[in-house]
Amino acid sequence: MAKTYYDQDVNWAAIQGKTVAIIGYGSQGHAHALNLKESGINVLVGLYDGSKSKAKAEAHGLTVLPVAEAVKKADITMVLIPDEKQADVYKTEIAPNLKPGSALAFAHGFNIHFKQIVPPAGVDVFMVAPKGPGHLVRRTFTEGSGVPAVFAVEKDETGKCFDLTLAYARGIGCSRSGCLQTTFRDETEEDLFG
Repeated sequence: MAKTYYDQDVNWAAIQGKTVAIIGYGSQGHAHALNLKESGINVLVGLYDGSKSKAKAEAHGLTVLPVAEAVKKADITMVLIPDEKQADVYKTEIAPNLKPGSALAFAHGFNIHFKQIVPPAGVDVFMVAPKGPGHLVRRTFTEGSGVPAVFAVEKDETGKCFDLTLAYARGIGCSRSGCLQTTFRDETEEDLFG
């Protein structure tokens, strides 16, 4: 039986003092950004020039930067734009600006599993996939609970990616309800066939 991880299983220190860049401010993006901010994490939002979401994110008290700038400053870059746009944005804005020793994160395994995105050496790769839409991730968090999630470590270059992944999941409220470990492949295939 796979282990389910809860708040008490999380090494919260793993994410302390780190800056998270949330790329995109749609359904999942707004929920991740606001929940992390309210959990005491330093959050930046990376958006393309002219994004309609900029005013909304700023109204929520978040710092908004162009994607490349946000990635440059980030210890964790969470990619929450639509799957079909991720590879292009990764190539042009994210890859050239990823710091060695930082982490690249996703809420769905598709682009990593199908090798549309191939991260460089020296960068951790993980996934935290809440099992619910962003508005639910946000609402349950504000009510003091959370949406369960699956999580996966694809590439542990620092030796600390497992702890970092669970700490991220806690930051958005998922470990309140439970986080189940999976792989990028299993999450992607279950999503496609489910």
